[in-house]
Amino acid sequence: MAFQLDERLATDTLPVLTLELCVLLLMNDSRWPWLLLVPKRENITELYELAPRDQAMLTLETARVSKTLAEISKCRKINIGALGNVVPQFHMHIVARNESDTNWPRPVWGFAGKVPYSASDAGHYIDQLRAAF
Repeated sequence: MAFQLDERLATDTLPVLTLELCVLLLMNDSRWPWLLLVPKRENITELYELAPRDQAMLTLETARVSKTLAEISKCRKINIGALGNVVPQFHMHIVARNESDTNWPRPVWGFAGKVPYSASDAGHYIDQLRAAF
């Protein structure tokens, strides 16, 4: 069975690039620099369901993406989380936060008022992320 991205993730995100284990996606909400890592494995809903090598690779990719996002966004704090209550396909959220951002210091999840990127802003941000990798 080939890897297939959950329909809700595909609808809410923009593709950035493919890493060894994961696809890297940009959440299409310009209020926060918000990335997702989704392992290219079928039927995984929990971290412990990944093979040990994949768990290690996910840790490395999460650290790499977090560092890159922190450098690009100049944020104060990186938030990392894997909730999966709405979308069961395992995915890791990596969000750059600052005191001046919307809803600080509360979580970004479930906060109403999504503000999608303009096509040009999304393209610029994705280009910047790709260049950093």
